[in-house]
Amino acid sequence: MSSPTFGMQFSRPADEPVPVIGADFSKVLVIETSEDASAAEYPLDTPVRISSSDSEAVAALGTGLLADEVAGIHSQLDGLNAGADVTIFRVAEGVDTAATAAAIAAVLASVSDIPSAVNATPRIIRAGRTAWRADLDTTNPVVAALPAACGKLLAIAPVDVDDTSAANAIDARETMNSERLMPIGVAARVYEDAVLVTRPMGSRVAGLFVRNDNAHDGKSFHPIANLPLHGLAALSRKIPFSLLDGSTEGQQMLEADVSIVAEGETGVDGSIADGGFVFIGTDNTVTGDLWSQIHQVRGADYLTVKIMQITRQFLGRKMSPSLVESWISSIAFMLRDHQADNDILGYSPRGEMFLADKNSPENIRLGQLTVNLGIEPAPSFKLANHEIRRYRPAVEGLVADIIARLSTAV
Repeated sequence: MSSPTFGMQFSRPADEPVPVIGADFSKVLVIETSEDASAAEYPLDTPVRISSSDSEAVAALGTGLLADEVAGIHSQLDGLNAGADVTIFRVAEGVDTAATAAAIAAVLASVSDIPSAVNATPRIIRAGRTAWRADLDTTNPVVAALPAACGKLLAIAPVDVDDTSAANAIDARETMNSERLMPIGVAARVYEDAVLVTRPMGSRVAGLFVRNDNAHDGKSFHPIANLPLHGLAALSRKIPFSLLDGSTEGQQMLEADVSIVAEGETGVDGSIADGGFVFIGTDNTVTGDLWSQIHQVRGADYLTVKIMQITRQFLGRKMSPSLVESWISSIAFMLRDHQADNDILGYSPRGEMFLADKNSPENIRLGQLTVNLGIEPAPSFKLANHEIRRYRPAVEGLVADIIARLSTAV
């Protein structure tokens, strides 16, 4: 377009900090079998995205474990946000559990194809058959495939492990080393019509993540420990637990990074609640404590996605001081808002994000810039230490009060 000789022009300079909305980290991917599911609505080996509140879509899942996975997620949702965004991936039931687990692991190997197929990126993966192992010395094939799959989607995975004993659950946990896996050492007893059956607890925990995100404006910075689980009739076994006694079986499992569900008990010191079933767990299976709390991993992933959304708006432009300032300011303003909302404890100041020794003239000539971002996620409150001692000033106050009373004229 030519500039007018006599007139006016309008433009919109793109040199200001840009806002971003963020991402929905509550979307779930479920990989399981259901032999009587509708083949038309859920063809094998094809991702299908539904809402867990769509009764027709749920009914078409049939009666297999795939249906229970969605039911378990949906059972945790309450309030106005009564549906979960779930991508269903139905695989065929194998000749045995080993064959089925291998089929699920194969899906995980190509999991990065799923977001484009359904126009959504799942951030919580529920892969079935993780509690099975060929023997106590062998890793489950689904568990072996999950860390890489989760990393590709910036997702986490609640993982069911052997629920028959604490020793077996801890032994299964020892086959894992990932900041994205959260092992759960107890199964759920739930009603299917009038029949009481045992089903995986992991889907209920996935639903708890969704419910907790919804309770915090869709943000994934918040832990799910000490929250009630809905829809349970009982547990596969009662795990002894006390808030006061670190030697109980439940505390031993938590020490080994195996999450549990505890029953509430009225009038019992050290119980987690007066009633109901309460999830207890904060940790993943990574070695070391720096990123051991899984909500911190999810929160960092949330910020990573927002930084991606910011940066892609600047890529390709001509490099200049104003461009770089706008880019870094956009990131700093975003982190400032999250600190104001108590999502994070703090972040490195804007003036410390661009360092000269990280940005050599040679790299800048190649169009490469590096920012140094320090972000401190908020930890979960796990242990309260109380120091109770005598308070001498109270006795001194008593003496002073007595003297004041006696000094009053009679």
